[in-house]
Amino acid sequence: MDRETQICGLGFYVPDKILTNDDLEKLVDTSDEWITTRTGIKKRHIVEDEACSDLALVAAQNALQDAHLEPQDLTHIITATFTPDSYIPSAACVLQKKLGIKDIPSCDINAACTGFIYALDLARGFCALYADAKVLVVASEVVTSRVNFNDRSTCVLFGDGAGAVILSNSGEDGAVLEDVLLKADGSLGELLTVKGGGSAYPLTFGQKADEDFFVQMQGQTVFKHAVRSMSNIALEILKKNNLSVEDINLLIPHQANNRIIEAVGKKLEFPPEKIFVNVQDYGNTSAASVPIALAEAKQKGRIAPGDRVLLVAFGGGFTWGAALVKF
Repeated sequence: MDRETQICGLGFYVPDKILTNDDLEKLVDTSDEWITTRTGIKKRHIVEDEACSDLALVAAQNALQDAHLEPQDLTHIITATFTPDSYIPSAACVLQKKLGIKDIPSCDINAACTGFIYALDLARGFCALYADAKVLVVASEVVTSRVNFNDRSTCVLFGDGAGAVILSNSGEDGAVLEDVLLKADGSLGELLTVKGGGSAYPLTFGQKADEDFFVQMQGQTVFKHAVRSMSNIALEILKKNNLSVEDINLLIPHQANNRIIEAVGKKLEFPPEKIFVNVQDYGNTSAASVPIALAEAKQKGRIAPGDRVLLVAFGGGFTWGAALVKF
């Protein structure tokens, strides 16, 4: 009999410090009205002295508690991030150390804002290969470490946070990960970049950071691709599984900004009450946005037993993906 990959634990964490739109008015030429009208974002949580692995640790601990597991029960760790503590060691290896465990395979992946959904597919691969697999997937981002706070078009969009899930095979009382679908188009990569420090844009000793070290994007073009790609892959995964929009109880899209979320909902003909939105509280937390929203939706009672949830995301690369989860 085929094993079912299940999500047996959910958790998330955001830093205590809050940066409001009013705070941003003091940093750049912007206003609460401008930000709210264009993005729907009212505030975002940002780190003070925390790194990617610190956020990941608390989210992972919350997911472990939810799953009634100990760190020693884990068999694999995957961390989705483009803002790791360091290039080497990986955030996943640092997280492993902070969890007090050794020896289990641990690695980072970078698919930008789609990273969590990419990691879900990798994790279900481990679950298919290993009957006893218990895979910790953490998406953790300190996006503000790569935000240019002199650029009002980008600095208002982002926040920091982490979301985590634990996946295992059937036998646990969890939500079934029914399917995952992933795509990418590298020919569009120049539309959304963080280049500085990479091997094609190497850092030299004494060099000062310039714009290449921070998020740069062509907003309107990215908007169009995000709406089209998320809508199309949502329909594709539904068709692949012989489902329709009516079969989905809750849509959880990447929380980039409210205009994108509304456009995707409209294109898919999803009623607003079936779309979970928390971008107003956290901003765009990149790979962490979908698992934070998933955990919060469950916490707030927006997901009931028997509900089918559709996750969809889009990120730099370009990458995009969708996942179906049956609770």
